[in-house]
Formats: sequence, C-alpha cells, structure tokens
Amino acid sequence: MQTIELSVSPKEADDYDFLEHQIGLKSALNKNFKWKILKRSIDARKRQVKVNLKITVIDNNEEFETPISTTYQNVKNAKPVLVIGFGPAGMFAALKLIELGLKPIIIERGKDVRSRRRDLAAITKEQIVNPNSNYCFGEGGAGTYSDGKLYTRSKKRGDVNEILRVLVEHGAPEDIRVDAHPHIGTNKLPNVVTSIRETILQHGGEINFETQLKDIIIEDNHIKGITDQHNSLFKAEQLILATGHSARDIFYLLDEKNIKIENKPFALGVRVEHPQLLIDQNQYHCEVRSEYLPPSSYKLVQQVKGRGVFSFCMCPGGIIAPCATAPGEIVTNGWSPSKRNNPFANSGIVVTVEPEDLKEFEEYGALAGLKFQESVEQKMFEAAQNNTDTNFGQIAPAQRLIDFIRNRKSIDLPECSYRPGVISTSLHEVLPKSISKALQEGFKSFENKIKGFLMKDAIIVAVESRTSSPITIPRDRETLEHPDIKGFYPCGEGAGYAGGIVSAAIDGQKCANAIHQTIQP
Repeated sequence: MQTIELSVSPKEADDYDFLEHQIGLKSALNKNFKWKILKRSIDARKRQVKVNLKITVIDNNEEFETPISTTYQNVKNAKPVLVIGFGPAGMFAALKLIELGLKPIIIERGKDVRSRRRDLAAITKEQIVNPNSNYCFGEGGAGTYSDGKLYTRSKKRGDVNEILRVLVEHGAPEDIRVDAHPHIGTNKLPNVVTSIRETILQHGGEINFETQLKDIIIEDNHIKGITDQHNSLFKAEQLILATGHSARDIFYLLDEKNIKIENKPFALGVRVEHPQLLIDQNQYHCEVRSEYLPPSSYKLVQQVKGRGVFSFCMCPGGIIAPCATAPGEIVTNGWSPSKRNNPFANSGIVVTVEPEDLKEFEEYGALAGLKFQESVEQKMFEAAQNNTDTNFGQIAPAQRLIDFIRNRKSIDLPECSYRPGVISTSLHEVLPKSISKALQEGFKSFENKIKGFLMKDAIIVAVESRTSSPITIPRDRETLEHPDIKGFYPCGEGAGYAGGIVSAAIDGQKCANAIHQTIQP
C-alpha cells in the first residue's frame, strides 16, 4: 500500500482518467494498481485554487480494507439507561449503549423527524411557534433542520472517523469521510436520522416521542428515574441528560432541585447575509465560480477591546431560519441544502458575552446568562412588533449592514432569505450596547479581509443567540457523573461539553462508555 498526495486544479480533481495517470506516474506499482481518495480539501490561499488529495494505492491483486460495521446487540431485556433528548448526543449515546449490551429508553419532547416538518412550516408560514417541536426540539435535534455541518476541532475528545462511519452506515454520503469540511445537508439528514431510529428500535431500544421530562427522581443522591408531563414513571439507575442548549425548562428544573449548575461563557450577535457570488469572488479570486468548486465559505475573527468578534455556523448557499423555541422571542440560525445552491451566503457574527453584561441579572446566580439571553430575544420580538402593523410573531428586526455601520435606520431592506420576513430596525437601539459596538468595529475590520463585505445589499438580521449553552452542568472528569448525584451523566451541548453535531455525538458515546464501565468494569 502506498499513500500519494496530489495538488491539482478543481477541474483535474474531477477527472478520473487524469488522476489515474498522475497516480501511475508517482506510484511504484506501474499500471497494476487500484486507488481511492482518503482526504480532499480546497486550498484557495493563492490566486490559482488547488484541490489537495490524499490517495491510497494498492496492488490490483489486493483488496481495500472493508470498513468494520458496528455490531449491535439485542437489548430488549437488558439493563435500562434513560437517555433524555434525541439529538446527536442522545442518538449516539443510544447506539453505543446497544453496542455495549444496555437498553436505552429515550425520552424526546419533540416529534419524529417527519412530523417536525409541519411545525417548521408553521413557524415560517403562519409564524406559530410550537414550544416542543421546532428547529431545536424533536428527533435529530437542532442539527437535522439546520444544516448538518460535521466539521469539528474536537479531535482529542474522541474518534471523529467513528462518528462519520456510523453516519455512512445509516445512509449519509461516503464523501463525508473524505472531505475536509463534511456536510450532509438539511434535505438529506432526515433519512439518516430515521435510519438511526430504526436501528435502535430493531435492537430493543425504546423511543418515546412527545414525552417531556418533568421531574428527576433522586434518592440518597442516586438517580432512580424520571416522570413525564403525564406523571408517568420511567425507572432506571443511570440517566444521560442530552437535552441541548435550548431546553431552558431543564436548567430551571435543575436549579429548583438544587442540582449544581454553573454559568458558562457564550456569544451573541446577528446573522449577516451577502450574495453568494460576492463570497465566491473573494475566496476563489474569480469573477464567476468554477463549476468544479463548491460555493465558498469564510471564517472571520477579530478582537475588539478585549472581546472576540467571530463568524459562527457559516452557511454557503444557505437560508436564515427562525429558531425560536417559545412564543414572544426572535432567534435566528442558518442552514444549507446538500447542494448549497441558494443565491445567498449567511453566517452568524457574534460577540463574546462578558461578566459585566450580566450585572443586571446577578440575582439569578447560575441562571444569569440564560436570563440575559432570554431578555435579548424578547426585546427583538418587541422591537419587530413595534415596527410593524401585523400580529405576526416571527418577523425579525433587520438593517442594511452599511446603515448599521453608519448608525442610521435603513429606509428599505434588500432581498433576504429569512422567510417569515424582516422589518427595518435600528439595531443599535435594541441590541445590548456592548454587543452592538463590538459588532460595528468587527464588521469594519472584516471589510479588510473580504472586499465588499460592507456592500449596500448586505443585511443583518437579529438575533443570533443560541451559539452554545449559557450554562454548564459540572461532571467528574473521569467518571463523567455529576459530582453530587450518582448515575447522572450531563452530556452534549446543553451540558456544556460539545459544540456541534460531531462533538455532541462523541460526548454521547463517551457517556455510554462511562456507564458501561460503571456497570461492567
């Protein structure tokens, strides 16, 4: 076996015969070889864009190693483990529990992935928010209908390749194991999520949709089970809490029960949207993007008076989505279909929230950041309502980016992908002053990095507030249990231990492994 690296043009990277010829020139196997791409990345740092390929080559008489498929046990009568939440952390925790011979009993407040679509349509078209079924809550979690980006820096936390392998086993495209920035797409993820559900059910796991955790049963500082909204009791001595960064009722429940939680750093800002053409021209140094290149993305960061201002969840060829989880609030996020073929590019541009921002909410203790986050989202709702004659509840306050820079209200607004609609608002008046000033300076600096960033038709939509959980639930570094409660495993984004689909999935697996180690050391 040989490993060969090639740096070729985008067109050449798409030409099978060309690549095979180049491999033949570099390979010691002459013409008697087979090959496949291990890794693929785009290098656009220079004017001539290159595609870097890492290729493995073997003799024609050999066979490529077949990826090991996961062996799942029948756990119908096995020891139960409660998994609260069926997003990436909960799904991969459940799969790992079955692999290890334990029975996951999944409690999910939202609906199955198909039924969620009706509630998402209701948010967009009728502007009705279902508090239990929306972009954040339901089978698959927030990532299912908000992009499915799989890039992570959390290589030290666990095996990223294992997560990608399991996703491919359940129908994700093989390319996610090759691309440097893998992406499944909102249109393809529901099938993958459905396949994972079927695996869990086929092997004896239990899934309870539209079932909401109302109380955690603790005796002698040990988990005994939970009750739901109908006072039904689910018994188990181990509980993985994987409810995501937006399940505020869970944080309030933990606080009421005097279960230790802590403030955690997070960020808050806006969604900015440009024509995708502008981003392509800047990133690929061209007038028109090559048909062999995907719509381009960007990553921006700037320090402004000690605060970080940075891009978050950049969506090439994407759409800005309404992601509120309760009536009376405005929350934005972004997503892209698998082809990323919409005419706009959007990204969260957010600012780190500092302790001085939370002074008004100090009386709430560990919930101070959560209260601050809530107050900003509610203020966006009120601002939009004050500027429109309609009763629609998900119209978002927005402003031309150049007007935001110049401290003036926009007379009109450009076309925008946010489907419930936008209303012209002076965002400096409704965003926290520390956030708006840092955004203003950050945007100015980004013009130096992407020429035309401050173009007339760039628009900002408020508010991007769910970048991560404002709270962390402490756990022991070795056992992953909460320090005060045996059998309680805080997990994933909501607990403060992940920041995306892959890292949440890894954390779910880690918690499942920790439980197995406790039960069968």
